[in-house]
Amino acid sequence: MNRQREHLTLLRLFQLASPSLPVGAYAYSQGLEWAIDAGWVCDESTLTDWLDDQLAHSLGGVDLPILARLHSATCAEDERAQLHWSRQLVALRETRELVDDDCDRGRALARLLRYLGVDRATSWVSRRDAPFAALIALAAAAWDIPLSSLMHAYAWGWLENQVLVGVRLIPLGQVADQRLLLDLARGIPAVCDAALARSDDEIGGMLPSLALASCLHETQYTRLFRS
Repeated sequence: MNRQREHLTLLRLFQLASPSLPVGAYAYSQGLEWAIDAGWVCDESTLTDWLDDQLAHSLGGVDLPILARLHSATCAEDERAQLHWSRQLVALRETRELVDDDCDRGRALARLLRYLGVDRATSWVSRRDAPFAALIALAAAAWDIPLSSLMHAYAWGWLENQVLVGVRLIPLGQVADQRLLLDLARGIPAVCDAALARSDDEIGGMLPSLALASCLHETQYTRLFRS
């Protein structure tokens, strides 16, 4: 890969990781809104703990190892493996809200990629089991984005969105926002490495507090976020 192509690949990775990617990530709190309303998360320290646990056990145990398998299957044009791992990821979501969050964003990315000329995204537009990871893996394969870079960008995008939710709802200031991102991002490389080392049988994670927060958020009386 020549230098110009490397730079283009990096810029496309920035595009996928950007919070301005129009797939609606800003509309979802993944249960954090309820956790803040209930007082479980109330300041910078408790927000750090909440997100650090999810980074290690949810992203690291479920999303990232499955993302690696989706990327491999997509690059190999193995549709059967793509569908297997996309359905596995959806099945591991613990609440209806979390499934809707993931698949709504996945279908939105499928539509976007279709408009951007990634023809392989078309078949995912109408699928109910179209998690975001399946479509970002497809984009990475189409745009020659390496797996390691993709995994780090995926984790960063999730982290940035969740920090922004916490900063808005607690609320916290902009300095705290940047401090949280700096501190929590330090753990991303190790989480990605551990995710790559997981076998198929080791994929999974259990965060009862996240599942409970998401369940209760479904009936929260007033809320700003869809999940």
